[in-house]
Amino acid sequence: MHRRRRLSAVLALGLVATLLFPATAPPAAAAPSGAKKVIVQLFEWNWPSVAAECQSTLGPKGYGFVQVSPPQEHVRGNQWWLAYQPVSYRIESRKGTRAQFQSMVNTCHAAGVKVIVDAVINHMSGQANGGTGWAGSSYSHYDYPGIYQTQDFHHCGRNNGDDIVNYNDRFEVQNCELVNLSDLKTESDYVRTKIASYLNDLLSLGVDGFRLDASKHMPAADIAAIRGKLSRSAYVVQEVIYGAGEPVQPTEYTGNGDVHEFRYGKDLARVFRSERLAYLRNFGEGWGHLPTGSASVFVDNHDTQRDAGGVLTYSDRGIYALANAFMLAWPYGSPTVMSSYTFSSRDAGPPSDGGNKTLNTTCYSGWECEHRWPVIANMVGFRNATEGAGVANWYDNGNNHIAFSRSGKGFVTINDEDSAVNGRSYFSGLPAGRYCDVIHGTYAGGTCSGPVVTVDGNGWFAANVPAHDAVAIHIGARL
Repeated sequence: MHRRRRLSAVLALGLVATLLFPATAPPAAAAPSGAKKVIVQLFEWNWPSVAAECQSTLGPKGYGFVQVSPPQEHVRGNQWWLAYQPVSYRIESRKGTRAQFQSMVNTCHAAGVKVIVDAVINHMSGQANGGTGWAGSSYSHYDYPGIYQTQDFHHCGRNNGDDIVNYNDRFEVQNCELVNLSDLKTESDYVRTKIASYLNDLLSLGVDGFRLDASKHMPAADIAAIRGKLSRSAYVVQEVIYGAGEPVQPTEYTGNGDVHEFRYGKDLARVFRSERLAYLRNFGEGWGHLPTGSASVFVDNHDTQRDAGGVLTYSDRGIYALANAFMLAWPYGSPTVMSSYTFSSRDAGPPSDGGNKTLNTTCYSGWECEHRWPVIANMVGFRNATEGAGVANWYDNGNNHIAFSRSGKGFVTINDEDSAVNGRSYFSGLPAGRYCDVIHGTYAGGTCSGPVVTVDGNGWFAANVPAHDAVAIHIGARL
């Protein structure tokens, strides 16, 4: 049975205040920094909105990368998954034109934010009768004029309609069709060259990396061959969903780049909902997850947030903010923060006009903008300030109150009990001084908008932590 949840007054006020009264952000940083590694997924945002967000929020808050949704021409309609049904490699979609995409990349770079593209390269569309794509390209299921014809696709012949049925059969997983999506023959050098040409086109526009959709459905060697055709180096993260006992495993893909660790969000949700935070002491590799240097982690993403009950999402509010705070404080893997739009049905697409063109983002009005929530946005600075520091001074009460430091650079304590922890002292290992509690306040211009924590000459501080709340300090927010 799940424990009941009550937002602490302070945390609730912090979230509500931001939801209703978002703060005006300071000017963007002038140049990118290699020390900023947090990714934010602005799911289905259009290009002008991404550009504006890089300037107003992502750069100033210290996000290192923005992951944008697939930019290539796709089938017409509004459902979110139609963006994952390409009909050509033209950079024109419901999110904007090629010129708007180029402008977005330039603007984000000027704000110190690098751009990762969600690249759909395993398949083309799943529309049996074909039609006309978003930018006017004609297509049918195995015929994409000037790009691919029937010989460029797998026709596995195993099942009615060629769909994958048995995930315990490697051949089916990598040669049959994922929900009728025409499966590209990625072992073909012609196909590899076409895919690489698309990725190189994006690189020519300044893109810094790729999230490779449906990587599990392509042999790791095929992805490696496509990478070998790229015009320059780029960050790569691969979508490979772990399945116990399945023949295709995420570990096969670590030689190509990072790999999504899907177990992370599910395990974290289970711990926060119904187990004990004390169990998180060795979270990550100690739980059988991927090696930390290869793992891309997230509390939720666009797929998992639509799987009922499997992960925490924006609808969980306070507990979701705490889980993200833990992810950004804990050094395992490379973290991605999710930024959603509101949905009530699984297929619902982003807010759009009558012609399904995605509307400009208005946070907290159809768009959830979790990456702006004060707890999450301020913990990005914590992550940047503690980069490279190990975990030390772990404490837990055997249940749902934990604390740990990041070796002289930061300290966090999370109290997920149903009652406050008052009058306790914590050994932070930080230099003496006054620090902004970034869970409840924003540090800017040498001042803190919230509570200040005083660390004494021996590295100790005292704090009261309300139920289902936290305190976090770091050397980048020292007054």
